[in-house]
Amino acid sequence: MTGFVNSLAWLCRFGLFVLPGHHAGFSVVPVLVLAGTLAVVVLFSLGIGGAPIDSVKIILHLAHKTGLAGSGVDDFTARILDSLRLPRIVRAVVIGGVLGIAGAVMQSLFRNPIADPGIIGVSASAACGAVAMIVCGPEILGRFYPLVGPYGVPVAAFAGAVLATMMIRALSRQEGYTDAALMLLIGVAINAIAIAGVGIFTYLANDMQLRSLTFWQMGSVSGGGQADWPALLVMLAGAGYLLTLGTPLNLFLLGEAEARHLGIEVEALKRRATIITALVVGAAVAISGIIAFVGLLAPHLVRLVCGPDNRTVLPASALCGAILLVLADAVARVIVLPAELPIGLVTGIFGGPFFLFLLLREKKRRRI
Repeated sequence: MTGFVNSLAWLCRFGLFVLPGHHAGFSVVPVLVLAGTLAVVVLFSLGIGGAPIDSVKIILHLAHKTGLAGSGVDDFTARILDSLRLPRIVRAVVIGGVLGIAGAVMQSLFRNPIADPGIIGVSASAACGAVAMIVCGPEILGRFYPLVGPYGVPVAAFAGAVLATMMIRALSRQEGYTDAALMLLIGVAINAIAIAGVGIFTYLANDMQLRSLTFWQMGSVSGGGQADWPALLVMLAGAGYLLTLGTPLNLFLLGEAEARHLGIEVEALKRRATIITALVVGAAVAISGIIAFVGLLAPHLVRLVCGPDNRTVLPASALCGAILLVLADAVARVIVLPAELPIGLVTGIFGGPFFLFLLLREKKRRRI
């Protein structure tokens, strides 16, 4: 009983749990507001770029595509929307949503407000797999390399993420249990090893390969066409599962012993949440490269408005992550016209100071 009270006090102090009588439970209004904001941001992002497009034309084109209007826009505008901007914005919505959910799940799972999907080394390991395929694929696969085609690099990135997850999972188990704190530290070590691997392959790359490596190190949502579909489907399926973890994660935040007494299979929850989070983050890296800080920012911004209940935080973090990445992509496309700034640099410019703010706030509250 004393442990339960201490855990409850700890969670209240960290803003991860609210007492009865306070705001709690799934909140529809903020989720609807965020969904409406996402629609406005998507419309805004479709309109800006090297060739600005009026919002009325965008709405008319979308209405024509969905059969709600008899006539659409001119062919030039339609090609810009259909071939360039819509596909990358769809990728930004899915990837940003997945990173937002993954960040919320990681912060609850580790009971650490500065946890991020990349902190356990999955993003860096996926990038290491992709870089290894770019540099060593032609030598290892030989004449079969062209047959692998555009699927080779995403598959290698996905394999890197899965391998890192399996290693972290195996090394963090003690006497049949998974230690979340140990898992976090092992993830940091795996992250450092993967970054070193990326550095080694970068050193071995030739001039043409270095251009491709820049994509994985700085991030982009320009995508690879139909080769992205398998990874996008994995992300959507994984995000659908993670959205169901709101109530179990709320109980997990009370403490592992208390969660077991309340009927939660703690080990199974940690195992499933970690593996699925790693898979969706690895799939995201397979498409976009490393995009930092979205998984850190989105849950914190949501908790400022919606409170700490994961039943609201998880879907709201998905929408907030999508909004952040669509906005970052819009900035990346216009800030250095006619060139394009890698989106990872944009998220780093805004996310780095926010991460520093979180650290200083936690230091002020004597939590670190």
